[in-house]
Amino acid sequence: MPFLKTVDPNSTDAPRESKPVPERLISGDPAFKTWAQDVARDGLVHTGIWEATPGVTRSNKGETFEFCHILNGVVELTPDNGETITYRAGDSFVMKPGFTGTWKTVETVRKIYVTVM
Repeated sequence: MPFLKTVDPNSTDAPRESKPVPERLISGDPAFKTWAQDVARDGLVHTGIWEATPGVTRSNKGETFEFCHILNGVVELTPDNGETITYRAGDSFVMKPGFTGTWKTVETVRKIYVTVM
């Protein structure tokens, strides 16, 4: 098993395409693409690239920890009972377990993600 994994932000593999589940859609018609690139620790750690078109969805991390690094685009995250924070290309952030709020994709966004369940 290799102990280094390069995350390819321009993968030529076919992505998994999806839409938000209806109960999480707030506005717009966002579409998602996911290029999963690595799974480790018995499926508890996932790494890859994720892309979303504009729209607003409900975010609920539950027990999941997620690190994000924005490659392109602009998003606004608003924690429940909190203030909106804008992230754009070059920014990195963490959504900790228990995070709930809204995720607004202002401009199509592409990010590197690492989730730990």
